[in-house]
Amino acid sequence: MASNRPAQQAPFVPSQRSSDTFGYDRYRTDEGPLEEWNPTAESIRPVRGRHRVSKQRGGGLARSSTVLGVGVIAAVGAGGMASANSGKPPVAITIPDLPLISDDDSSAPAEDSSTALSTMGAATEETTQGATDAGEALRSRIIAQVELQQDQIDDKAAAAAVAAAEKEAAAAAAKAEKEAEAKAAAAKAAAEEEARKKAEAERLAELAKQYTLPTSSYTITSTFGQAGAYWSSGYHTGLDFAAPTGTLIKAIHSGTVTFAGWDGSYGYKTEITLDDGTELWFAHQSSISVSVGQKVNTGDVIGRVGATGNVTGAHLHLEVHPDGSTSGIDPMAWLQSKGLTP
Repeated sequence: MASNRPAQQAPFVPSQRSSDTFGYDRYRTDEGPLEEWNPTAESIRPVRGRHRVSKQRGGGLARSSTVLGVGVIAAVGAGGMASANSGKPPVAITIPDLPLISDDDSSAPAEDSSTALSTMGAATEETTQGATDAGEALRSRIIAQVELQQDQIDDKAAAAAVAAAEKEAAAAAAKAEKEAEAKAAAAKAAAEEEARKKAEAERLAELAKQYTLPTSSYTITSTFGQAGAYWSSGYHTGLDFAAPTGTLIKAIHSGTVTFAGWDGSYGYKTEITLDDGTELWFAHQSSISVSVGQKVNTGDVIGRVGATGNVTGAHLHLEVHPDGSTSGIDPMAWLQSKGLTP
């Protein structure tokens, strides 16, 4: 594609209008032809120490802006004039940010206004972001602390529950152990009691072979300790077996005859001393069949039932005196201890 040929450059002719002059009241013949001017940062950067723009309080920024505006207008006007005279298309003008020079004596160059403004915006954004991050970090720390405290509370509650469960289990185990021990002790006691009873039964069965009741076909009419005016001591001292006169009286156990004869209110009486020293008295007999010093065995006949002495009827009066003591014991209990049941 063919390109258009460039237009022929017109010769420079100074303008006669007052508008062609800038800042002067007369035409300047010493000015040369107008050239294109493209300001750059290097071309407008002030030389350090030579051209300092004083910063004035209150209106420095405004005056700087005014000067910049005037410069821009002049540049545009010059560019337009150059374009009109040269026939070339207009050139875009780039105006960099001008630094503001302070009144202090600092030799360091001031940062560009664009850099300052951008830095200010970035600082504001960074401040906002930093505040947001700090708030988020604080929120995270608070949440973490709350969760930690809640975990500690939960752990403490779980530990307390475990301790309570262990304590309850220990108490239940101790109770069960005590109950088991009590049951075992009761079972043992019951077994021991059963064994004792069995042993006693066996012993009594064996004794029953060695002991016998003093008579047969009888009726128990008076027991030991029974009170009444019939007895000189005020109470009954033996056990009465009422039976017909002449009923046989037998030796309850083997022993030796230590008395046989009349004994006042007892009538005819026979005393047999057993091997352990116990004396058995048989009173109110109608007759005696043994003599003193005679050895007798269980079941031997020693006399007959009668009504001699202080009596109201025929019966056998039996007394038991351990170790020959004058006071007797209950003959019923003693006979039972020997496996006999009167």
